[in-house]
Formats: sequence, C-alpha cells, structure tokens
Amino acid sequence: MDPFNTRFIQNQKRWPWIDYDKGISIILVAYGHCYETLKDHGLALDQYPFLNYIGVFLYGFRMPLFFIISGLLIVKSLNKKGLKAYIGDRGNNILYPLLVWGVIQISLQIVMNRFTHNGYTPVDYLNLIINPRRTGIFWYLNALYCIGVLYAFLHVKLKLPSMVQFCIGVVLYALFPLMYQLKAGLFTDIFEYYVFFALGDLLSKLMLDDRKMQLYTSWKFFVPLFIAFIAIQYYCTPINLQPSDFGIRNVEINSHYIFFLQAIIGCALSINCSFFLQKLRILNFLRIVGYHSLYIYCVQIIVMTVVRTVMMGVFHITNLPLLLLVIWSAGVVLPIFFYNFCLRYNFWWLFSFRKPEKQIAWIKQANLFGFTKSKILSTDDKTA
Repeated sequence: MDPFNTRFIQNQKRWPWIDYDKGISIILVAYGHCYETLKDHGLALDQYPFLNYIGVFLYGFRMPLFFIISGLLIVKSLNKKGLKAYIGDRGNNILYPLLVWGVIQISLQIVMNRFTHNGYTPVDYLNLIINPRRTGIFWYLNALYCIGVLYAFLHVKLKLPSMVQFCIGVVLYALFPLMYQLKAGLFTDIFEYYVFFALGDLLSKLMLDDRKMQLYTSWKFFVPLFIAFIAIQYYCTPINLQPSDFGIRNVEINSHYIFFLQAIIGCALSINCSFFLQKLRILNFLRIVGYHSLYIYCVQIIVMTVVRTVMMGVFHITNLPLLLLVIWSAGVVLPIFFYNFCLRYNFWWLFSFRKPEKQIAWIKQANLFGFTKSKILSTDDKTA
C-alpha cells in the first residue's frame, strides 16, 4: 500500500526541483508552526534556546519562495488555459481550501475559546478575507490567490510585460511598511509579496530551461550563496530574537530592504539545493512532501494541536525535544495521509470544489487504501 500516492506523483511530468523546493520550504514552515503550538503550555522553552534560534535563523525566505515558484508558472498556465480558466483554477486550488479549512479552524478555536481564551469570535470568519493575519496562517493563501489573479489580469488585459510588473512590485514593496502601519489588512500582504511573484515570472525562462541544469548545479554558484546565506541570517537572527511587538518579523517590517535581500539569498540557495537533489535523484520523499505542500499547510495547525494535546494531556509527555520532533513530523506526514485518505473515501470536496478524477482513478488502480491493484495509469500534464 502507498498511503502517500507516491507513484502517481513520480509518474507525472513535473519539474522535480520545484517539488523538492516546496518540500524543503513546507518542512521549515512546519518547524516554525510546531514551535508556536508549544508556547504557553507550561513547557520549559527557555531551557532549549537553540530550538527557538533554529526556527528564527531559518525564517526570512520560506514564504517568499512559494510566491516566486507560483510566479514562475503563471505565464505557462495563462498560455495554456486562458485568464478565465486560470482564475477558476486559483479558486479551486487556493481560495476554496482557504475558506473550507479557515472556517473549520476558526470554528474549532471559537469552541475552544471558553477554555483557552484565545480571543476568536465569529467576526474572524470575515477576517479570512479582509484581515487574514488575524486568523493565523491563512494570510498566505489569501495573498497567493489575490496576487495571482491581479497579476494575471494585468498580464492579459493590459499586456504588462514581466519587467513592468516587477517594477510595480518594487513600488508596492517600498510602501509595504506604510500599509502595515495603516493596518490595511489583506492589502499589506499583497504589497509585500507582489514583488516576489513578479520576480518569479521575470526569471521563468531561465529557471524552467532544463538545458541550464549544469549552471544551476555548479559548486561555484553554491559556495558563495551558502556563505552569503549564513552571513545575512547570522546578522538578522539576533534582531528578530529581540523582544518587540513585531516578533520574528522585526527585520521584515522595520528593515524591509534587508529582508528582501535575505529572502532573495535564501530562495536562491534553496533553489540551488533543489537542482542538486533533482540531478542526484535522492531524497525523493521531499518531492512527495512538496507536491502536497498546500494540503499540508491547510491542515497542519489542526493536526499539530491534536497531537500536542494527546501527547501532553493523555501521555503527560513534557520533554520539549521529543514533543517538537513528534509534532513536527506529524504536522508534515499526517496531512499527506489525510489528503489521500479523503480522496479514497470521497471527501475530496474538503480540498477542492472540482473532483480530481485522474488522481482518484489512480488511487483505485494503485490499490491505495485497499483497492484492487490493476493497470497503472499514465499522466501527461507537466504541472507543479
């Protein structure tokens, strides 16, 4: 049995390095979310300062990377599908799971408010759209959907080339701290991340050219990137660790040009590592994780909260490194299992309003979750 639908993913014509990169990023995101779920539960976090340092050190490029990758693929998608179909796909793949899992998570938090005093109210259902940072992790899906739709509209209707779009992104990014001060809700994230999405499109012809694999897997490229990454992370981490109202976003908000440099260096190194992994064809589990990154993101906090509650409330485990390792792993692995389980038992509507016919057919053919195994299907869509 293949509970992660590995063969389906590996038989698709995709850019493996993109799945590798998304896998690396979502695992790092999961570490940060895991550490946050362990706060305010009576654990001796101050006895393990290195665990917090790791999470903050690896902050700064994780989320920009997802926007760059999405931007890499937009023109190919528009050329293949057209604007209307592209927006429909964004609604199916991003907006719909945002609303479904956002509503589920907020509902659970409202129910638990009587015990945890987390401050969530029914108004937060509206905040999923207008002020997504208030709802926690769902700001990312909100921004990704809005930026993609806006970028596509400007590309198709106004014929704006990628360089002009990038310049628009630079202007928006320069105004991002002002939007933060004005508490502009969803517009704050659009202003911050539009430039990364545009950068992805600007670099798409270079990054998606398989003939340049030798360049992207050069040690002459990797070594200076790695040194620059260590240097800028070493500089930014103590600033983000300082007590402030901005938390680990201190550099991001108050020194946003340094954050931009930090993000670009981190993304470049992560992409470089992903090309190495593609060339060597190793650590294939990262591809599987990357393919499922959106579904992991949607379910992650709920899964981590349940696992933490069971470990601490039922088994009375308080060892922080052990909790961190188990909850972090569960937050990555269990959502993949859960997603494919939902496809098997016709709960696919929890993740999309369109039924993923091809993937469900493959699950039936591949004996996933008890189906009879038969002829393996072929897939021919080069997507990511």
